[in-house]
Amino acid sequence: MQNLDDKYKKFEERNQQAEAGGGEERIAKHHKAGKLTARERVNLFLDPGTFVELDKLVTHRCNNFGMEKTKFPGDGFITGYGKVDGRLVYVFAQDFTVFGGSLSRTNADKIIKISKLALKMGAPLIGLNDSGGARIQEGVQSLAGYGDIFHLNVKSSGVIPQISAIMGPCAGGAVYSPALTDFIFMVKDSSYMFVTGPEVIKTVTHEEVTKEELGGAMTHNSKSGVAHFVGDDDEHTLMMIRELLSFIPSNNMEDPPVIKSTDDIRRESEELQSLIPADPNKPYDMHDLIGKVIDNEHFFEVMPHYAQNIITGFGRMDGKTVGIVANQPNYLAGVLDIDSSAKGARFVRFCDAFNIPLVTFVDVPGFLPGTVQEYGGIIKHGAKLLYAYAEATVPKITVITRKAYGGAYDVMASKHLAADINMAYPTAEIAVMGPEGAVNIIFRGDIDDESKAKRVDDYRENFANPYRAAELGYIDEIIYPKETRFKLIQALEMTENKNESNPPKKHGNIPL
Repeated sequence: MQNLDDKYKKFEERNQQAEAGGGEERIAKHHKAGKLTARERVNLFLDPGTFVELDKLVTHRCNNFGMEKTKFPGDGFITGYGKVDGRLVYVFAQDFTVFGGSLSRTNADKIIKISKLALKMGAPLIGLNDSGGARIQEGVQSLAGYGDIFHLNVKSSGVIPQISAIMGPCAGGAVYSPALTDFIFMVKDSSYMFVTGPEVIKTVTHEEVTKEELGGAMTHNSKSGVAHFVGDDDEHTLMMIRELLSFIPSNNMEDPPVIKSTDDIRRESEELQSLIPADPNKPYDMHDLIGKVIDNEHFFEVMPHYAQNIITGFGRMDGKTVGIVANQPNYLAGVLDIDSSAKGARFVRFCDAFNIPLVTFVDVPGFLPGTVQEYGGIIKHGAKLLYAYAEATVPKITVITRKAYGGAYDVMASKHLAADINMAYPTAEIAVMGPEGAVNIIFRGDIDDESKAKRVDDYRENFANPYRAAELGYIDEIIYPKETRFKLIQALEMTENKNESNPPKKHGNIPL
């Protein structure tokens, strides 16, 4: 009969076996590639000493292809819960040193278990992906596991924040769980994601492309818009996720965390008085305005490398989180196009789902013209941003800094989409179109150069200003640029207890 010491020793051996992953040799190879192991990532990400691991000794149940002879406790997935800045989070990490981090039915069950716990307890779920995809030896069981995870991703959407970090390969069906989550982080030079790899593409379409070009971090952050953030290495990426979590609530029934601010709410910025150029065709950087109005100039930008004609991100005002959407006159004149509309819409809907007030800065000359945009469906994609703003019931505060032309004026959180407070600078131009284009249409065929110049000046005098809109009540207040911070904080304070809901329905039909 075993004595107590033997029993504890056996338990200790099992524990050590689970923590050894795929063994020293594979871990060394992993480190050589500049990557941390799954366990190192979890320990670095969570507050020290808070991680509680679940299903540490689970093994796979596959008896095909000699798999029954090779079993690792945990089966290549680490799952559990811990804390980030003292707040509960659930986390899973794929261990590439065990079966290439491939997903077995057992692994899927581990993820499903903590996903259901996260949903019940109302806490964020963070997935650290580093996997070769489905475990081929298990066939349809592995695919079924993916399907069950996808279903829970959708069920959890808009209820708890779901964050994915791609920290190695992520291919085939494995990409769709991250795609269903709220934010995707990638690691420069060591992570990639694609539905079909370079070899398959070469066989089918005869294109030659590297993994990095096809699905590397910068490809998805700048070209496809699939990913939202890129980190320099594993550690930097994990710290960025911690920073994101500091801005957002744990679930859709809570408000975001409040951080005591030392930045004076009445602080005025004289530099803003001269930020908007007198020449309406001259660009300026909207980041300068955002930085001056938020607390301590701390702006956490979302998708900074994609569709740069629109800026999205989180900041704080008087210690409280706000979601910021702004046209960027420094890039494509701040025009709305297919990519910027989709980027803005997704961000607006996240903020609305998680009780984050929206602050919108408007300087938009309209929608981008051309066959590429029309054939690509700019009407449908532009309508996404329109739909998102109209649907949002969180506080919506809008500041028109300069141009607000045509349909783009309506789309950018105008009073007509039920924005709560709409402000404008004296430099604002609210009109159907710019003065030149308007005069060409109004006086078509009945104008010479001299009278055209006069009529352009007349149009500019009468319409390229905020006063007509203010007279009609579409603009609530015209403000000095230097006052922006305090005016926004007053409006946000006033709308803090806003209570509005859309008519009861299963869900709307957003133009996808």
